[in-house]
Amino acid sequence: MSAPKIILQGHITVPSNCLDQVRTALPIHIALTRAETGCLVFNVIEDTAQAGHFDVYEEFSSREAFDAHQKRGAASDWAEITKDIPRHFQITEDN
Repeated sequence: MSAPKIILQGHITVPSNCLDQVRTALPIHIALTRAETGCLVFNVIEDTAQAGHFDVYEEFSSREAFDAHQKRGAASDWAEITKDIPRHFQITEDN
């Protein structure tokens, strides 16, 4: 039996004073994450009807891959830029 994949889904709401910086940093964060071993899906999409609301959906092949992503992300420019932005995420395991 294979390890369950990890799914993270939810959103972040970026205040207007941080929006330009987040929009600029996001493509790099997405590219780096999608290049990680075990990243199956990584989407962060701004809601066109609600500025600053970004829907987030991630899938990683295992808990180890997800944990490695979290560790890399915590040490990234993205983490510094978004450190004060609340995250509203649910993390589940799926076989």
